[in-house]
Amino acid sequence: MVAVVDGSGRVRFANAMLEDATGLSRRSLTRGSLLDWLTDGAPLRDAVGAVCRNDVATVRFDAILRRVSPGSAEGLPVHVIVGQMDPGSDRVLVEMLEIQQQTRQDREERAIGQVQANKELIRNLAHEIKNPLGGIRGAAQLLALELNSRELAEYTNVIIHEADRLQALVDRLLAPHRRPHVVADLNIHEVCERVRSLVLAEYPQGLVVQRDYDTSLPDFRGDREQLIQAVLNIAQNAALALRERIAAGDARIVLRTRAARQVTIGKQRYRLALELHVEDNGPGVPEDIRDRIFYPLVSGREGGSGLGLTLAQTYVQQHAGAIECDSVPGRTVFRIIIPLP
Repeated sequence: MVAVVDGSGRVRFANAMLEDATGLSRRSLTRGSLLDWLTDGAPLRDAVGAVCRNDVATVRFDAILRRVSPGSAEGLPVHVIVGQMDPGSDRVLVEMLEIQQQTRQDREERAIGQVQANKELIRNLAHEIKNPLGGIRGAAQLLALELNSRELAEYTNVIIHEADRLQALVDRLLAPHRRPHVVADLNIHEVCERVRSLVLAEYPQGLVVQRDYDTSLPDFRGDREQLIQAVLNIAQNAALALRERIAAGDARIVLRTRAARQVTIGKQRYRLALELHVEDNGPGVPEDIRDRIFYPLVSGREGGSGLGLTLAQTYVQQHAGAIECDSVPGRTVFRIIIPLP
């Protein structure tokens, strides 16, 4: 929700989201002061004054926005950001984010920071592991050549096999940082259809993969293979969580696309974005790992590598996007948001 006000707080411009939130037309809003539409206008008055005097560049505070929309008797909790427009201008930009949206934005910023820290940790750890692994495997192979006992040779085979398994894990950890980002025009529904066909090929019975597409979404520039892998990792996790329902014949995954307007990802505001939801009717993400599911090596099932969602998050963030999860027993939704041109 965005408004432009003058030094007295009078509204000079209001966007459509502010109209919807207050239940007033733009004409009605521009006839009065924005101070009147907060339950306590004093913080906004002080902030506008400070910004106009160039005392500060930006002021942030929480407030309650009044609404006259039918069924909206309660105010809307918002986080208010008051900032300068052009130097020397007497106009001030006021942006209001729903507290829930602000919480999500903070969570996204933390996730981006966590991903960067994980990248450095993984890269350093992988290189520290890789060299000793080669030495262990080579020593085991030489030892196997010197042994005449078949029973003892089995032990060296175990060492070689486990060294290869760890090497494969290290390669997977490094994979998203090694692979080049190949950008071309693509349609998100091509990605969805590819994922749908792969999942149904693996689970031909007991699982329905429903389509719920907004076919008006435009093409955009992106890495097709990366996005297929990201969505496939999420869908395969969902299918694995649906094992009991697949056996019962009532498992369901929904691939849903929608357009989203005026979206904030991190600290960047986008006019238009696509939302891709991967929804399932499984048991939900275990509560004890719900806040850590995108961390490397965190898995909700026995034998899982804990890398699928980490890779999905990395690939989505390489498209300036974000990924989040909302899970309760019986309904889990992964939401991918990617800016559109």
